[in-house]
Amino acid sequence: MTGMFAVLSVVASVFGIIAIGYAAGRSGYISADAGQGIADFAFKIAIPALLFHTIVTVRFEGVAPLGAIASFFGAAATVWLTSIVVTHVVLGRPMVDQPSIGITSAFGNTIMLGLPIGVGTFGQPALAPISAIIACHAPILLMTAALHAVVVSVDISGESGSTATGGKSGAGIGQQVLSALAGVVRQLSTQPLILAIAAALIWRATGLTLPKTVLSMAETLARAGVPAALVSLGLSLTAFKVAGDTRTVGAMLILKMVLMPLVAAGLAYMLQLPPLSAAVVIMMASLPAGANAFLFASQSGHAVNAVSGAVAIGTALSVVTITAVLVAVQAAYRL
Repeated sequence: MTGMFAVLSVVASVFGIIAIGYAAGRSGYISADAGQGIADFAFKIAIPALLFHTIVTVRFEGVAPLGAIASFFGAAATVWLTSIVVTHVVLGRPMVDQPSIGITSAFGNTIMLGLPIGVGTFGQPALAPISAIIACHAPILLMTAALHAVVVSVDISGESGSTATGGKSGAGIGQQVLSALAGVVRQLSTQPLILAIAAALIWRATGLTLPKTVLSMAETLARAGVPAALVSLGLSLTAFKVAGDTRTVGAMLILKMVLMPLVAAGLAYMLQLPPLSAAVVIMMASLPAGANAFLFASQSGHAVNAVSGAVAIGTALSVVTITAVLVAVQAAYRL
């Protein structure tokens, strides 16, 4: 019972701050311009500092980071492939909707929710598996979505079935794939979060110790990162509409918040992850869809309303679902 109250305390504090941000934005107490300023501070300065400090200083011994990555992204791949079947067979939606539905079913809000909830529940040691997953999260899933979009566009255009111009068709497909990957790389290379992760990995590889002043600055900024990000998340929720086909929204919610943590739990068991890493992987897999899924859908112009609804409803429902997952993993792994 004590463990359940501890979980409720962590979840309530995280979602309480989100609610404050939402109320401030909804009421106009914080303007859109001020909200953008908070978001810019959180994701261009404070959270990058947090990730840099964490990756440079964290100890990975005893947490099996590669196993955690394999379990998490194995679950993401399973859910993504399942979403393709669900999109076509169950929902009867066109192929061009598959990438948007796939990324929404697999791309969780790992930074704004996973980071504070994971550390709040499992303590500082949880930073090791959390940072390992976050470091790979956006690059892998955004590239997958970009490649998926190329595949469905080629299939629809009929290029893949061309025989008269097989050589040109192959070259054309290859160019589209390279163009899609280059676009994602360009996008990622301008994101402060990705740059901070890359800089931290490079510095860590050198084996050098950061000057105390730099570490102190990064740590001070990092302490401001989580609350600023949570307020920013609350503010951003005012822009999401609960819209779209209810069956599609429901399918994405089930895939993301039910199937993905179940598959992650199975893979964590098969790979015999340490208890802390297994708990973190399952928790991270259970998170609702993040804003990047909506941004991808908006840029592609497919299933935009349904994705918006899944992000908004999923975030609201996660108050209950994340609590249930945390209580279950604490009991299962005796944490």
